[in-house]
This record gives sequence, structure tokens and C-alpha cells, in this order.
Amino acid sequence: MKLHLDVTSHSTGTIPLRDSKDVVICRQIVGQIAEAMKFSAIGKTMLVTAASELARNTVLHGGGGEVLWTVVREGDRAGIRLVFQDHGPGIPDLNQAMTDGWTSSGGLGLGLSGARRLVHEFAIDSTVGNGTRVAVVRWRQFQVTKERR
Repeated sequence: MKLHLDVTSHSTGTIPLRDSKDVVICRQIVGQIAEAMKFSAIGKTMLVTAASELARNTVLHGGGGEVLWTVVREGDRAGIRLVFQDHGPGIPDLNQAMTDGWTSSGGLGLGLSGARRLVHEFAIDSTVGNGTRVAVVRWRQFQVTKERR
């Protein structure tokens, strides 16, 4: 699935997250947006990895949901905001869930905490019985070169 994106404006879109195929589609779309915005290879990889972890959590723990993506601009900087939303059981203890190594599903326990380390901005809100919302932003980084004297 190849998107034709106009990333010069505040582009936005929604990706449904129902199963593992949608997690793959999410990865592909986020990667295409990052490429269109001229993210570095490392920046793109970090954002796609965070998106994959959060999309997987939305499907596995939240019973499915969606991710809203938005191209954001603040002054001279540009980035991608991803908001993952589900209406699942919620997370009873956010502090515990954000701890490296803690898992509720027998995994490595690096999903939420790992995703947090891969982005520049991370916010999570969860209510037991109402679901979870995770918002992340990764800003495009420019390589700074030193002037020669």
C-alpha cells in the first residue's frame, strides 16, 4: 500500500488497528510518511519501531482501535504525531506498565517503555474499563555541520 502524501500541509489520516495485518499496514504508512518528510534513516526506524509496538499493544491488549497520524509543524521544526486509541480494559497501574521488563502478556516488557525512548514526546492516559490513549511525536532531525574557520 503506497500513499500519495502532501506533507507540506497539516496532513492527517486514520489507520484502523484490528489485527496483525493492520499492524503491518501501520508500520508501512508511518514509514512512508517519514520518508516523504525526509526523516533520517535512523529517525524513520525509531518512529516505525515505536509505532509497531504501540499498534501491537492496541490490538493485543486493547482489543483493537485506531491510530490517528498528523504531520505537525511548530516554527522551523516538523514532525509526525501518532495517537493510538483503544476502548479495551485499560491499564490499572500505569507506573508499573511503564517499567522496563514488566509484562502482562509474557513478552519482554519493553513495549511501552521502549516506545517512549524512541520518540521525542510521549503521553499516555488510561482508564480502567474505558481504554487507553497513547500520543507520541517524533521530530525530524537535521544534521548540524560545524562551520570551518
